[in-house]
Amino acid sequence: MPELSFSCTDARPEPYSASPSLQFLLRVTEATGVRMHSVALRCQVRIEPHRRRYSGNEASRLVDLFGDTSRWGETLKPMQLATIAVMVPSFAEEIEVPLTVPVTADLDVATTKYFHGLDDGDIPLLLLFSGTAFYAGETGLQVELVPWHLEVKYPLPVEVWRATMAEHFPGATWLRLRTETLEALRSYRADRGQVSWDDTFAELLKRAGEQP
Repeated sequence: MPELSFSCTDARPEPYSASPSLQFLLRVTEATGVRMHSVALRCQVRIEPHRRRYSGNEASRLVDLFGDTSRWGETLKPMQLATIAVMVPSFAEEIEVPLTVPVTADLDVATTKYFHGLDDGDIPLLLLFSGTAFYAGETGLQVELVPWHLEVKYPLPVEVWRATMAEHFPGATWLRLRTETLEALRSYRADRGQVSWDDTFAELLKRAGEQP
């Protein structure tokens, strides 16, 4: 029987994606010398917020997500980022395969709120594996399940996530509004001949006395 293990060796913005995506470099190792025909692999990617420290500024941004810091012992729960399927091709001993994880700029999504709330450091990720392994046995092709206990902790640098967003939305982000609110803003913008939404919001902030 094969003895598989996994590690994550690098992460970067996916260079050819049509939408924001992180690309992890996943190393798959087989320890017994068995020739692997392929592995139909599933990977759950989770964020584990309790595994890092937060500055005062970060904590103030994350109140909407986790509540007051006095409750963080109870509220810093894991968040599911993605579940990804990847086919690992034939190999012996070890192989590296890319794992592409889509991310979003939508600030109403909990994981994006979390990413936006961080100044620097790492995002504590946990990668959990399952799937089906096909290998060369004594009687021909054999099939085994990938053990559920296999997992990898990976500290994703915050700057890698920021670089991923910057490739698609440089210096900008997305904000979801109700249709009625958008229509009112559109009318306000058209009446004043403003050419961008930034101009519209800047004027509203100035009128409210909160222009930075």
